[in-house]
Amino acid sequence: MERSLKNVLVVSFGFLLLFTAYGGLQSLQSSLYSEEGLGVTALSTLYGGMLLSSMFLPPLLIKKFGCKWTIVISMCCYVAFSLGNFYASWYTLIPTSILLGLGAAPLWSAQCTYLTIMGNTQAEKVGKVGRDVVNQYFGIFFLIFQSSGVWGNLISSLVFGQTPTQEAIPEEQLLSCGASDCLMATASTNSTQRPSQTLIYTLLGIYTGSGVLAVLLVAVFLEPIKDAQQKSEGEKELPFWSTLLSTFRLLRDRRLRLLVLLPLYSGFEQAFLAGDYTRSSGVWGNLISSLVFGQTPTQVLYGVLFEKNKEAAFASYRLWEALGFVIAFGYSTFLCVNIKLHILLGVLGLAMLAYGTVEYLEAKTLARPVATEQTKPADGAETETAM
Repeated sequence: MERSLKNVLVVSFGFLLLFTAYGGLQSLQSSLYSEEGLGVTALSTLYGGMLLSSMFLPPLLIKKFGCKWTIVISMCCYVAFSLGNFYASWYTLIPTSILLGLGAAPLWSAQCTYLTIMGNTQAEKVGKVGRDVVNQYFGIFFLIFQSSGVWGNLISSLVFGQTPTQEAIPEEQLLSCGASDCLMATASTNSTQRPSQTLIYTLLGIYTGSGVLAVLLVAVFLEPIKDAQQKSEGEKELPFWSTLLSTFRLLRDRRLRLLVLLPLYSGFEQAFLAGDYTRSSGVWGNLISSLVFGQTPTQVLYGVLFEKNKEAAFASYRLWEALGFVIAFGYSTFLCVNIKLHILLGVLGLAMLAYGTVEYLEAKTLARPVATEQTKPADGAETETAM
């Protein structure tokens, strides 16, 4: 197996193990810790921390520790959240949720940066187009990663399924399903009982073990990688504040300002899938599309358009995606599903228009050097004739 593909698989299976644990825990927060809204508050705090982290941390950590060790450190934040669930209270879940949120943005920024550098390096080695190899690597990653939702929920189902507690759902509750579902309109009539503490500890032990395995896999087997472009530029040392604010400085680029709607929509969509849509069907749809066409064009686009500022670009992606999560979770409890669908369609339509504008601007930019090159020989021919 070639070296670059081996590293892609290590990252992919590391994230699979990590998010098998985190995805399962995330889906159980509101049901296991419903007292005084602890579970929902923990999730809101988590994405608030991710929003804050996206503004500053990714470029700093990636520059200081490199992609590999940024991934390892950030994964440890996820393991801490699993440990916090063993003794769930306001004093354990909220701090570990903040810690996870702070680690989430550097984790994803380092992963995207790593795959982009690895893809470009491999493309240069074999004489292929960089974006094609990068897209292939992202496709492999998301094909493996997206199945984490299946495994995480399967594990919780098998563990909690040992003591069936679900009663029949009344017919009147079925009348407000699908697009007609308005969470504030009907009180919950679900009589599902809380699983025993022994089963909860068993599940948490499995999830924590999965997270620890993810950390060990990446720490031991993932090879560090250096950006060849940074090497060629002589490792210019940027001032601390310049690195800290690089995510915001990149917003000067008109293309990035137009593209912010894509990650914003991603946050809206994922929050909708997690909170309102059947989780399993969403996971399998993502899994199949990852195999067919990457599920990843937007992230590849960020890596291609902002190649010289990859860390800041991917941090910006996570910033706007986290904002989408926060907004969507914010209105989730008082809007009907049909209204949420209209919001999703509206944001998607605007994002498509903005993306089309970026494609048009890029086509014009690429056409200028070609036109310049075509005029040069004609000018030279005129000079020769005059002589």
